[in-house]
Amino acid sequence: MKKIGLLALVLSLGFLNLTAQSGGVIILEGNYQGKNLYIQNPFGSNGVGFCVSEVKVNGNITTDEINSSAFEIDMKPHKLNIGDKVEIKIFHKEDCKPKVLNAEVLKPKSTYEVISMEIDKDGTFTWSTKSETGKLAFAVEQFRWNKWVKVGEVDGMGTPTTNNYSFKIVPHSGKNQVRIRQTDYSGQPRLSKAAEFVSEVPEISFAPIKASKDVNFVAKGKPIETMYEIYDQYGNVVKKGYGEKIDVSNLPKGGYFLNYDNKMGEFVKK
Repeated sequence: MKKIGLLALVLSLGFLNLTAQSGGVIILEGNYQGKNLYIQNPFGSNGVGFCVSEVKVNGNITTDEINSSAFEIDMKPHKLNIGDKVEIKIFHKEDCKPKVLNAEVLKPKSTYEVISMEIDKDGTFTWSTKSETGKLAFAVEQFRWNKWVKVGEVDGMGTPTTNNYSFKIVPHSGKNQVRIRQTDYSGQPRLSKAAEFVSEVPEISFAPIKASKDVNFVAKGKPIETMYEIYDQYGNVVKKGYGEKIDVSNLPKGGYFLNYDNKMGEFVKK
């Protein structure tokens, strides 16, 4: 009988614990950016008590005063460094839902600083950064055809220490310019200065001007590969890629604009 009574007590305590933890939970994940979060905290549907029952930061229960219509999750007591990963769990009653007013403060921001940036004549582009506070991709852009063209992407390491990166671009003839771009949740790009070099790629031309099947790229009388874009008369990109020739046999007849090497030209599809 004593064992049965003890079992009943354990089950009863377990049920009470589950009841205390019942309800919903809002989970926020991101990186610490040095700012606190603000929570709008309504009453439960019965008008008794506030909605939020508990808040945890990286598994630790906070000591913030949550029994009010709005409260602040203070991040300082958790001894986080800028860029550290953060998981916040906001437990609340089933019949209501709190509102996080500034969840964006956990999203990674573009804060990198360029320490060095170099590019070799073969197109190997290297750069070093510091002060990154979250993992954001670096877009690698090359200036050609009077615009900056994205030619690749490298994942950012997101740590404030020195980070080293490398990417191989395809040089065009003449002066080459390359830079990095990083865009965070704000939508505003953060741009580096451009690294420059003069390549040894010979000047490229194309033929024929009136094409029925292929447009071919040549330099010094020999076929050569190059990056290209074809636009129709309405400014729509109809083909893009990299190669020593373009199959235009499936294009409708008419005039087209051709970007290639570091030049812009026109041809007619017969």
